Amino acid sequence: MSERDRLALVTGAARGIGAAVARHLAQRGHPVLITDVTGEEEATAAALRAEGHDARALRLDVSDEAAVGALPGAVGADWSRLAIVVNNAGISPKHGGKPLPVAEMPVAEWRRVLEVNLTGAFLVTQAAIPALVSRGWGRVVMITSQAARAKSMVAGAHYAASKTGLTGLARSLATQLGPRGVTVNCIAPGRIETPMAMGAAAGMNEAFLANIPLGRMGTPEEVAEVAGFLASDAASYLNGTTIDVGGGSFMP
Repeated sequence: MSERDRLALVTGAARGIGAAVARHLAQRGHPVLITDVTGEEEATAAALRAEGHDARALRLDVSDEAAVGALPGAVGADWSRLAIVVNNAGISPKHGGKPLPVAEMPVAEWRRVLEVNLTGAFLVTQAAIPALVSRGWGRVVMITSQAARAKSMVAGAHYAASKTGLTGLARSLATQLGPRGVTVNCIAPGRIETPMAMGAAAGMNEAFLANIPLGRMGTPEEVAEVAGFLASDAASYLNGTTIDVGGGSFMP
């Protein structure tokens, strides 16, 4: 199969890491389906089409079970070409630029973060499984976080828990889907220059830099390069693993 035969679905792809991943995959020749809830998803897809790429957008709340269940029908005939799923959609609520401590965290906020970050990836991947296994070739990439790998002074407990859960989900999926030709892997970004990171309170990013041996924040494009690799034939023997993209801020 050529890249043009492999549709890539990227969630939370209107901006930031998701948009960079969608662009990178489009540049490699994949048709891309961009989903988000921000209202910017169509503009992101239109920009790719203006560059000659095959891109379309759908508004999708990944935590909405009915909406995700209707996704194959909404995509139509192109769904049969689905070969790559990048679960990137995620939220990390801040209050004054900082997460709430557990003692002060509303249960509703806790549930919402897990619904989007973890259950959303579960629902999207579940919907995609029939198409992926029917081809005998597929790639699922989970965008987790260094907060799932080590302690974090920036991420809230709900965000860290959801991303840790995403890693466990990926391992289970890798075990179940590997024999059917579908690999499932994770990327754990460190501090990346995204709108989410820029929403941190004054001084938090500067303090984070002190623990990064490379001395800088990463870019969405650097994460996208790794996603492109995991979505390719070159990564055919990687399954159930996590690749850290954090400039050395976490070294297992």
